[in-house]
Amino acid sequence: MGNNILEALNVNVAGSGDKVLVLSHGFGTDQSAWNRVLPYFSSSYRVVLYDLVCAGSVNPDYFDFRRYATLDGYVDDLLQILDALSVQKCAFVGHSISAMIGILASIRRPDLFSKLVLVGASPRFLNDQDYHGGFEQMEIDRLFTAMEANYEAWVNGFAPLLVGADVPTVVREFSRTLFNMRPDISLYVSRTVFNSDFRGALGLVKVPCCIVQTAKDVSVPLKVAMYLKTHLGGRNTIEILHTEGHLPHLSAPQLLSQVVRRALSR
Repeated sequence: MGNNILEALNVNVAGSGDKVLVLSHGFGTDQSAWNRVLPYFSSSYRVVLYDLVCAGSVNPDYFDFRRYATLDGYVDDLLQILDALSVQKCAFVGHSISAMIGILASIRRPDLFSKLVLVGASPRFLNDQDYHGGFEQMEIDRLFTAMEANYEAWVNGFAPLLVGADVPTVVREFSRTLFNMRPDISLYVSRTVFNSDFRGALGLVKVPCCIVQTAKDVSVPLKVAMYLKTHLGGRNTIEILHTEGHLPHLSAPQLLSQVVRRALSR
């Protein structure tokens, strides 16, 4: 992508505030996932939105399977975007995989981030001895097999499961962005995410964090949020949203926005 990263990843800057806020989406969505959240911040922040390279809204030719074998390539992208926009300091809201991208970016460049808001974050999805991530290896393997066998059928089952709350419009929206992804890229990113383990990096985080977790999330148990609170290196707080699902920015945008605004004001 080189110098064309702003165009390649569909970078948009909205709002007119003095402070910079970055909204970074998770797996299976694109920046449109923040559409219902953006109005709550555009009057007081300059809001930076972009698409992860794996999103269906990005030209799949930009997805280098070697570069994005780990999250390091995504971290490079985020830092290049901020440098290209001459951002000196920002608050960062990352959902799911992007929460980990923000964590890793803040370890590299702590001066660049004033606060991290981690929505539905997990440093490891697999259970491991005294750690409860929510999934056994066999369950993850079945997920990969289902994606390979029939991607359409997998999306139709996965989307309502992850949304959790009974909001059909959100299920349709999440399904749309999942279908926009090229299936082989979707599978590759899923393998990267589910096989990652970032627990060892948490103590290196010095930037203040707010951990935001819904009361019931099929992919991230509450125990994971508590684990983050205990093991993150910087000062941190935790907010439990009284709603269900892994996608509160889609299913409960007002509730999430209130919590994020409160976190950013601290």
